[in-house]
Amino acid sequence: MVQVLSSSWALLLGVFMLMIGNGMQGTLLGLRGDLEGFSTLSMSVVISAYFVGFLFASRMAPQMIQRVGHVRVFAALGSTISAVLILYPTIADPWVWTVLRVVVGFCFCGVYVTAESWLNDSASNENRGKALSLYMIAQMGGIVAGQYVIVTGDVGGFVLFVIPSVLVSLAFAPILLSVRPAPAFGLTKPMPIRKLVNASPLAAIGMFLLGGVFAAQFGMSGVFGARAGLSVTQISFMISVVYIAAMLLQFPIGWVSDRMDRRVLILALSAIGGIGALISVFYHSYTLIVISSVAIGGTSNPLYALLIAYTNDRLDRGDMAGASAGMLFINGLGAIVGPLIVGYSMDTVGPSGYWAYVSALLLGLAVYAGWRMTRRSNQGVEAVTFAPLSPTGTPIAAEVAQEVYAEHEAQASR
Repeated sequence: MVQVLSSSWALLLGVFMLMIGNGMQGTLLGLRGDLEGFSTLSMSVVISAYFVGFLFASRMAPQMIQRVGHVRVFAALGSTISAVLILYPTIADPWVWTVLRVVVGFCFCGVYVTAESWLNDSASNENRGKALSLYMIAQMGGIVAGQYVIVTGDVGGFVLFVIPSVLVSLAFAPILLSVRPAPAFGLTKPMPIRKLVNASPLAAIGMFLLGGVFAAQFGMSGVFGARAGLSVTQISFMISVVYIAAMLLQFPIGWVSDRMDRRVLILALSAIGGIGALISVFYHSYTLIVISSVAIGGTSNPLYALLIAYTNDRLDRGDMAGASAGMLFINGLGAIVGPLIVGYSMDTVGPSGYWAYVSALLLGLAVYAGWRMTRRSNQGVEAVTFAPLSPTGTPIAAEVAQEVYAEHEAQASR
């Protein structure tokens, strides 16, 4: 671990600062949109737009890097992010915000692709798994830190939008000055969706449902909090515990998943998260809202990596990278649709519609996992080693995970 930190500290520090800015963005827009009088539907479109840009960039960013190089792409996209973050309070219009969110989603994805390719290049076969773990912790830790920065300022002013802009700009200094250029790379072509569904229906359906859950967590939580009348401090804490729970439980759940039928664990985690969210549909105390947040954060985020590992259990080594890229695409589609459904649900039944939506997705996954267990035997399946993955990662992070899987497989065969 010390060796990984010594070789990648600049990259991890830069990613941590980037995620503070990105973590602040989603919550801040939800709160500011409420002050500006935006409707729930308008805010759901704004939130969804980020994932549209992210999905496009996951395929286009590697091509950009191949044409002009890592440093130029990194600098260009980073400066664009910094500018967009300042523009939000300047032009308070939901349609302008929607366009800006597409742009910033595209840019953040491109930045992550660049950073993750550097991370993979700097890691060795012996420490790639540790590097991936530290990268995930830096991402989630940045999101958590961003929530506590928000409580220090006025949501109705400009300062809270300037802070993430400055942090994003500063994040590139340690990376560009300390990390060597990464080699050229080509992104693996995603496996066709039909083939992916045939290989693992549970993983494909689960990834789509989880995309909707993540979009609610990452973007619509602030909208929910504003509609429910929570204070800025309460909203920030509610969102932060989602990612704290995810960080604390990812590794224990991964350890357990390597030692049992993953489908049982997928069913159990989905049920726990769904029931946890369901509590806040009927009871509206802030304490129970926090408990629900812990439940969905501690289950849905590990489920993401668990579903990718479950898919790889049933694939040949040569198909793993393409399958992961396809799974991330399915997850992105769910993330685009998710905020729109959450917005409609909250408009229809009130703020509790947020929890009803999350609960329905997770309980639906639990029911489907149980049904799939009756349709396919687990005999003869050799489990790959679990690799931690964050839902905020890109196909590059998924390919790093594939290398971790392959290395563990090679060690086991020896």
